[in-house]
Amino acid sequence: MNVSLASLVVPLVLATATAAVAATVTEEIVVVTAVGRVNINTAGVKELMTLEGVGRKVAEKVIEHRTAKGPFRKPADFRKVPGVGAEVWEKNRERIVVK
Repeated sequence: MNVSLASLVVPLVLATATAAVAATVTEEIVVVTAVGRVNINTAGVKELMTLEGVGRKVAEKVIEHRTAKGPFRKPADFRKVPGVGAEVWEKNRERIVVK
């Protein structure tokens, strides 16, 4: 009986450990993405909100701006969006790209 019990418990423990490792890897991928570059011509609200100082309202204004005026030509054009001041620009200038 002990051998049968062990043969049931060991796979269960391994499956649980595998799931835990997969969850950890997923979390790390999200963190890496969150501090990566943001293409302000294609980013959605959630991605724009990863920029420091950019909340939902400003993110929506970025999308409204590019919809109304066309794609941003250079990263510094981000400052033309209402609600994006010098401080927000300076905090994020290394992360903002246009493609």
